[in-house]
Amino acid sequence: MELVHADAALLVLSKPSGLLSVPGRGPDKQDCLSGRARARFPDALVVHRLDMATSGLMAMARGPAAQRILSQAFACREVVKRYEAVVHGVLGTPPEAENGWSRIDLPLVVDWPHRPLQKIDPLYGKPSLTRWRILGHETDATRVELEPVTGRSHQLRVHLAALGHPILGDPLYGHEAAKSRAGRLLLHAKTLGLAHPVSGEWLEFESPVPF
Repeated sequence: MELVHADAALLVLSKPSGLLSVPGRGPDKQDCLSGRARARFPDALVVHRLDMATSGLMAMARGPAAQRILSQAFACREVVKRYEAVVHGVLGTPPEAENGWSRIDLPLVVDWPHRPLQKIDPLYGKPSLTRWRILGHETDATRVELEPVTGRSHQLRVHLAALGHPILGDPLYGHEAAKSRAGRLLLHAKTLGLAHPVSGEWLEFESPVPF
């Protein structure tokens, strides 16, 4: 766990890939980012999560008052979140892109027989929107920047797989060619921008992409 920022109301941490954000079920799933944070800051409370396989920035509140304010900011989409990923194949910019940014607007719902997987469902899915743009091309791969407008579980992973370009190293949504090309999910939460829960000052944090 890397501590990026700490004050009386807000923590910003950098989570490594492979570490849970919050405890899971069973004694073998108790080690997590929130638990490590509380060991040092006993008043630390969760306001959002990252997938276990995803690395990068995660904010925590210090105390219930800050938790209410930050949770509302996330719920009202007042927080800026940017991710970087490497996806399988050569991805091109669609002609309808605006200033290089394209959109994936596909509703998501839990795939109940295969929980915790999600799936696209036009009838029962919840509205899910991702903005994305190309950062560069690599050997049969594309580096992209991602901005989840909504915050559905596994949203970025499902949306990119739906384009036919799953994230490299994704064990849940990647085909064999994509899974075998990386030892971890190549998805990193690199930018987090939010208003401080007490002062209201706009803060923006960056985490170097480790791949």
